Amino acid sequence: MATPAQWLAGARPRTLPAALAPVLVGTGAAAALEGFRLVPALLALLVALALQVAVNYANDYSDGRRGTDADRVGPMRLVGSGTATPRQVLLAAGLAFAVAAVAGLALAALSSWVLVAVGAVCIVAAWTYTGGPIPYGYRALGEIFVFVFFGLVAVVGTTYVQTRTLAGLAFAVAVPIGLLIVAILMVNNLRDIAGDAAVGKRTLAVLLGDRTTRLAYVGLLAVPFAVVVAVGVARPWALLALLAAPLALPPARTVLSGGRGPALIAALQATGLLTLATGVLLGAGLALS
Repeated sequence: MATPAQWLAGARPRTLPAALAPVLVGTGAAAALEGFRLVPALLALLVALALQVAVNYANDYSDGRRGTDADRVGPMRLVGSGTATPRQVLLAAGLAFAVAAVAGLALAALSSWVLVAVGAVCIVAAWTYTGGPIPYGYRALGEIFVFVFFGLVAVVGTTYVQTRTLAGLAFAVAVPIGLLIVAILMVNNLRDIAGDAAVGKRTLAVLLGDRTTRLAYVGLLAVPFAVVVAVGVARPWALLALLAAPLALPPARTVLSGGRGPALIAALQATGLLTLATGVLLGAGLALS
C-alpha cells in the first residue's frame, strides 16, 4: 500500500502552478473589467486544481499500464514503481475528476449551463492525454492541447464565470500564461526524450530532437513577456508581470547549456515557479488596472 506521502507525491503538487496561475490571471482580468465575483473565482480554482490532480493520476495510470514509466528519470510514478496498483490509481483519478465535475456543476449553476459541455470536453481531454486507444500526448499534440485548455479555456473561462462576457482582454492575457505552461510540459518532455523514444511515445520533443527542443523552450519563456508588454500598452499595471522575468534566466541557462537528468528536474521546478510568479503578478496588475 502506498503511504499518504507517496500518494501526495503521485499527485505531483509541483505541477499545481499550471492550475493556479490561469485562474489568478482570469480573475485579474475579471477585476479589470469590474466583474470580480469571489464564489465563482473560488469554484474555478477548485475545478482547475482537481483537474490537474486528476490528469496527474490518470497519466500515472495510463503510462504505467503501457510500461512507459518502466525506466523513468523524473518524479516517482505510483503504478510504474509498483507502489500502488493500477486500479487504486485509476480510482484516485476518478475521485479527482468527480470533485472537478461537482465543482463545475456548481459553477455552471451560478453562470451558464453551457459550461457543462465545456467541462465534459475538459475531462475527456484530460483522460485522453495518455489514456484511451489514441492518446494525443503520444502523437506530439500535447503542447497544443495544453495551450488551449490550460491557457485559453482556463483563463477565458475564469473571466467568463465572473463577468458573463468573452472579453478580448481575457484572450490576450491567456496567451502568456498558456505559453509558460507549455514550457513546463516541454522541459518535462525534454528530460524524457530518450525514454519516450525507446517506448514509442512520440512527444513533440522526440520529433524535434534535443537541440531544437531546447531552443523552442527558451522561446516559450521569452514570448510571454513580449505579450505582457503589448498588453501593458492598454493596461500599464499588467507590466508588473515583468518582475517575474528574471526567474526565467536560471532554467533557460540550464537548458541552453545542455543540462540533463536532475538538472532538467530543477529546470522544471523553476519553470513552475516562474509560471506561478507570472500568474500572481499579472493577475494583481490586471486587478489594479
